[in-house]
Amino acid sequence: MSKFTNRISNSLRRRSSLFAGFYNYNVYVQTGDHPRAGTDAHVYIVMHGQDGGKSPETKLAVLFRDNFDRGNLDKFKIKFQPFSVLDHIELWRDTAGFRRDWFVETIMIVNKETRIKTVFPIFRWIRPNYRYKFYPLDISLPQHDKAGTEKRETYQLHVRMPGLPAQARTPLPIDEQFPADHSWDIIKQRTRNSVTSKFVRLTTSNWRSMDDVHNVFTRGLLEPSDLNRWNDDKAFGLQRLAGVNNSWIRVCKRIPNNFGVTEEMVAPFLDGCSLTRTLSDRRVFIVDHSILQNISTHDDCHVCAPMALFFEKSDGVLIPIAIQLFQDIADDNPVFLPSDSHFTWTLAKMWFNNADASIHLAVSHLGFMHSNMEGIIVAIHRQLSQSHPVYKLLAPHFHLAVAVNQRLSEKLHASGSGWLEEIMSINSEGFDELVRRHKTMWRMDIEGTLPADLRTRGVADTDILSQYYFRDDALALWELIEVYVTRYLKLYYTSDEDVAEDWELQAWRTEMVTPEVEGGLGLQGVPGDSDLFKKRSQITQVCCFIIYTCSAGHAATCFKQYDEYAFPPNYPTRLSGEPPRHKAAVLEQDVLDVLPGKTTMLDTMMIMKCLSEKHTKPLGDFETNYVFDPKAVKVVKDFKEDLKALSATIKCKNRLRSPPYLYLDPSEIPNSMCP
Repeated sequence: MSKFTNRISNSLRRRSSLFAGFYNYNVYVQTGDHPRAGTDAHVYIVMHGQDGGKSPETKLAVLFRDNFDRGNLDKFKIKFQPFSVLDHIELWRDTAGFRRDWFVETIMIVNKETRIKTVFPIFRWIRPNYRYKFYPLDISLPQHDKAGTEKRETYQLHVRMPGLPAQARTPLPIDEQFPADHSWDIIKQRTRNSVTSKFVRLTTSNWRSMDDVHNVFTRGLLEPSDLNRWNDDKAFGLQRLAGVNNSWIRVCKRIPNNFGVTEEMVAPFLDGCSLTRTLSDRRVFIVDHSILQNISTHDDCHVCAPMALFFEKSDGVLIPIAIQLFQDIADDNPVFLPSDSHFTWTLAKMWFNNADASIHLAVSHLGFMHSNMEGIIVAIHRQLSQSHPVYKLLAPHFHLAVAVNQRLSEKLHASGSGWLEEIMSINSEGFDELVRRHKTMWRMDIEGTLPADLRTRGVADTDILSQYYFRDDALALWELIEVYVTRYLKLYYTSDEDVAEDWELQAWRTEMVTPEVEGGLGLQGVPGDSDLFKKRSQITQVCCFIIYTCSAGHAATCFKQYDEYAFPPNYPTRLSGEPPRHKAAVLEQDVLDVLPGKTTMLDTMMIMKCLSEKHTKPLGDFETNYVFDPKAVKVVKDFKEDLKALSATIKCKNRLRSPPYLYLDPSEIPNSMCP
């Protein structure tokens, strides 16, 4: 041993002897940033050692300082007789003062002599005159505590209308409300955007030409990436693969009996191949929106229930080759083709996209995705304790999601008065009916599981649809999430028996599959055997679905909305007049006549700009850290590194893509559905 090392060791021994009578501890208390999280109450703590010793009851207070304010980190100094290792703490408060609620995020105790830090993740409302016990890292498989019962009372499920997904009963728990300083306020943003658009409203007359529509973007409004995709078959095809509604295209194995396509009709568009050959070679694809049949609309609007065929050319470009706007073969329901007159074909594509936009808003994004995930989040709160490892894994991904949903429900699709009523062809009854219809078709183990969904639609093979950028990037993300979840769960479930014996997980699954009329979520396809979770792989699948949907899945449907919707010919939310019932040639003015007026266009732009903005941290950089177990911290760190590497890979791919697909780069994906 060197003389230098000996001097340090002797110094440390002398210092230790000075503190033999008592240890000094610093106690750091982080109060939450929720509304009413701060308290004026008197707070007390007792520290317990593994050797059975304990500190005196100590009041946490600093004279002449307002302690435990909302969002504050407070430091307190404590001295008492030593014990070797800190085992747990007791924490309680009284009812003194005006502010009697108190939400604690974390408590960290630092032994000043040994410099050992012990973290207690709390993340709870501390009710008065109850002595809580908290253990370091606060992570364990099921434990029945008072907090769990209280959360089941606080978080309750509610079905707004029969057949719709169960959501949180209002008023929302305090935990789910926006912090006062949170930047996402859809009402303020719409007001701000309205000021920008006033000049346009006053100076833009009725549409005289397509250039007139283009000119809106010369008056201070953000221009989408492409104002001509409405006029471009390649861009129309790419919308199925890299737009906002990318999960509806599937391989066409045979032409449906109610689709009036013949070999002769489409032969000119198949690169010299026969229809039979291209079908067998998996080069023909279909989007069938039969879910829209007889859907409710505004009195002056119509929505089609179309089918469209697409063909992948030898260069990988996907083009539309046939569109039928309604489901039944009839003389007044022709099959529109690229060989029809230019504006006749354009009208057919616009009416198809109007239907596609209705499904995107009501099902793929705002209606079904948000409300379905809200119910699952409420069930997690109700059935999994905050100490549960699955709760800690999932919690960063429902950050403020319930608060966002409430705001969306209030302003966007409130029955009869929501902002979507102003811009969509379907009315609120049609919106809800689409959600209701989709819920009966949706299964967690198929539509909710990306690899299974792609296989079911026949598009999982990367040898086809080379421009399916959504699929390629989403699959890479899913695989990273699956590795992350698998590594994490293995820390706490060493065998399938651990899963079967976890009664909190079983209660969570029961609530998910119980019908809504009996107080559950009524979800189909929840993984399990004989109504139980029995395998770790089943928990992995459910957790992957939740993390992926709240982050990457939501990002893919959300953050390109302004780019798609801002220019109505590209992706119209509302069209006027009747869909075409014949193939006679039409003029550009006939296309202009069906477009929404300037007020609807500008309202659409403002709403979609609000919905397309991001304010929260990227995937893996969590707003709140729930994981303190060193082994799990390492798993999270590895996940972040994997995401960083994938982000670099996707950036490289985007340099070769035309146009680039920016929406599933991990550095651009929020952790949750909160913008």
